[in-house]
Amino acid sequence: MQYEGPLYRPPSEARSFILQATIGCSHDLCTYCAMYRDKRFRVREVGEVLADIAEGGSLYPEVTKVFVADGDALAMGTSRWTEILTALRGAFPNLRRVSSYATAQNLLEKSVADLQELRELGLSLLYIGPESGDDVTLRRIVKGATFAHHVEAALKARAADMKLSVIMLLGAGGVARSKEHAQASARLITEMDPAFLSALTLTVLPGTPIHRLMESGRFELPDVSGLLGELRTMVAESAPTRAVFRTNHASNYLPIEGRLPKDKEQIVGLIDDALAGKIPIRPEYFRGL
Repeated sequence: MQYEGPLYRPPSEARSFILQATIGCSHDLCTYCAMYRDKRFRVREVGEVLADIAEGGSLYPEVTKVFVADGDALAMGTSRWTEILTALRGAFPNLRRVSSYATAQNLLEKSVADLQELRELGLSLLYIGPESGDDVTLRRIVKGATFAHHVEAALKARAADMKLSVIMLLGAGGVARSKEHAQASARLITEMDPAFLSALTLTVLPGTPIHRLMESGRFELPDVSGLLGELRTMVAESAPTRAVFRTNHASNYLPIEGRLPKDKEQIVGLIDDALAGKIPIRPEYFRGL
């Protein structure tokens, strides 16, 4: 199997077979992201991808989950996806789920009928990172989509019976937009109504545009209490129908897992205890990407 450059996948795909069908990210403008800046976006040759699937099936016939990489593989055309999903079903007899990263732009470019076709062939979970619900913050981080775009994209995915895993980014608005970022993110969570919800914490990496803004004094990351305050607002003020909630990513100061809205009171209580110093937070040397 062939892999180009470093591969990234969500924590929940740790035991999945990773299939690199695209290289890089079709957007690749987000100011905080350095994951794909050493790659130029392209769709891999279908023969290479199908060969990887065949090899994976012969080596790991027990696979039940496949994650299709790179950054936003949903950018591939429907016909290419159909070829890949059909091959995956043939190679892995125990396959239960195929997933990939996506963007609001990817979803809006496809019809509900296209998405339904892919869903029937096994693509059942999309990871999408609005990062924020605040349109000012979304423009500043060059996300390429607005609050309204993300809501429309989520409605389309749900119409196709696809599950969404939504990712919010603590600190994305900086100190200047911290309150607005947290409150608007809570509203967006409610509107998108994902099956899975996670929060990551912004790590400002050298070489990224947001790092240059920080060095010039035009961006300031909230301190730990500010970041936890954003997390509290997102949990307390959002109202998803039923979502698995996690902050288990290594970037976070407070790992939490639960279900919303069932465990909302308990989760808010844990955050309050962390803010009050009653429970420890993750030390800096244990945090990472």
